[in-house]
Amino acid sequence: MIDTEASRLVDAAIISRRSIRAFLPNPVAREDIEAILGAAARAPSGTNTQPWQVHVLTGAARQRLVDAVLAVWNDPEQLKQHSEEYAYYPTQWTSPYIDRRRKVGWDLYGLLEIGKQDKARMHAQHGRNFCFFDAPVGLIFTIDRIMAQGSWLDYGMFLQNIMVAARGRGLDTCPQAAWMQFHRVIARELNLADTQMVVCGMALGYADPSKVENTLVTEREPVAGFARFIDA
Repeated sequence: MIDTEASRLVDAAIISRRSIRAFLPNPVAREDIEAILGAAARAPSGTNTQPWQVHVLTGAARQRLVDAVLAVWNDPEQLKQHSEEYAYYPTQWTSPYIDRRRKVGWDLYGLLEIGKQDKARMHAQHGRNFCFFDAPVGLIFTIDRIMAQGSWLDYGMFLQNIMVAARGRGLDTCPQAAWMQFHRVIARELNLADTQMVVCGMALGYADPSKVENTLVTEREPVAGFARFIDA
């Protein structure tokens, strides 16, 4: 028999997860970070390979990475020399995916009152990725280059577990593919082995309820829009 109270709590943690783009400076206890990662590590992985590696940045270490990446982000000449190491998005967009992408972008910029021609403010807002949106904890995720596509599927489940476990403790997150553009800077600052590939980053902390960008709730397709039930 289904435990309705347990399912309600799990569902609440999943449904309340949002990409938070402004955090309070309140610190997150190390024991809470370790508990979140420990719970997330129960994610399934093919033949229990557990392909995830996490670099937890706080304090001066976090600030060094932020400063290094922002120095590149705000220098047009340096920025030209940095690109993503793997394709996160398709090279050719089609509906409905491009429509959803455009909508969330303009919904966010609308809340922040950033106009379509205001390139400077767009640049500054995107740059907030690289201070982890002021979250006190920055997570950088890497994977061994020898691992194949299946391990990336496993990695997604691990990342989701982190975000749900954080919500269960009243914490918030923002998964950030934006960091992968600066994989060379990250590798230098974190002294990564050449065998390690940057997957993404993630901000972890307490949402700032006073910030308008945190009122954004993205739309989701109803189950009927993406699921087929086949019973005969």
